[in-house]
Amino acid sequence: MSELLSHEFVQNAILAGVLASVLCGVIGTFVVVKRLVFVSGGLSHAAFGGLGICYFLGVEPLIGAAGVSLIVALLLGAADPSRVRSHDAAIGVFWAVGMALGVVFIHQTPGYAPNLMTYLFGNILTVSRGDVSMTALFVLTVLGVLALFFKELVAVAFDESFARTQGVPTRVLLTLLMVLIALSVVFLIRLVGIILVIALLTIPPLIGMTLVRSIGAVMVLATGVGIAMCLGGLGVSYRYDLPSGPAIVLLGACVLVVLRGGKELLETRKRERV
Repeated sequence: MSELLSHEFVQNAILAGVLASVLCGVIGTFVVVKRLVFVSGGLSHAAFGGLGICYFLGVEPLIGAAGVSLIVALLLGAADPSRVRSHDAAIGVFWAVGMALGVVFIHQTPGYAPNLMTYLFGNILTVSRGDVSMTALFVLTVLGVLALFFKELVAVAFDESFARTQGVPTRVLLTLLMVLIALSVVFLIRLVGIILVIALLTIPPLIGMTLVRSIGAVMVLATGVGIAMCLGGLGVSYRYDLPSGPAIVLLGACVLVVLRGGKELLETRKRERV
């Protein structure tokens, strides 16, 4: 084990996993509480369109991914629910069009086309020390913004209508939350890929909400679960020669299923005793 940890790429993968877990543990709690899981999926897959366009133009792909995901986040945040049939439908359209554009532009790019699986699942073992430093700076920035508007964001996440009656600018805060989700997704695509981003945004907070009730405790527990998922998944990947991203996702999913199943069983037995 000590020999494995002596490699810089392993150290970078561990640091990247920890930073991604901190970011997803905090942002993901808002995503799950506010039921924005479909939004995060739509943003991440819409970003794929900008990624493909910039790859075709010879520009840094993540610039396009950030631009498209920010535009989609602002559109969704500013949309008046009374003027659109459903946010779900709009998100579904952004999701499908983004993926389609990405595939078309990457396919039309002359020369070697990158493996799409790289963007979907990423490869945490190829993260550089520079990526880790940039992600650490971004995580601190997001945590600072969340700390400034924490109470207001919690109010919007739990009861948007009540928060509006109390004078909280719910539309602005919801847009801010979507922008933070979009930027988090883009930053983490380079590190862990689209699928693992969605998994880290949802599975750890769901596990946290299974075990504790306060939002602060859920964030802390979700961060810890995310770190355990990443480190455990890397260990499973190394032990059984599996791709690291899918190993992390499947490990987290197994833990979630076991915990949810155990909780349901306990509650059923309690009801039977009563």
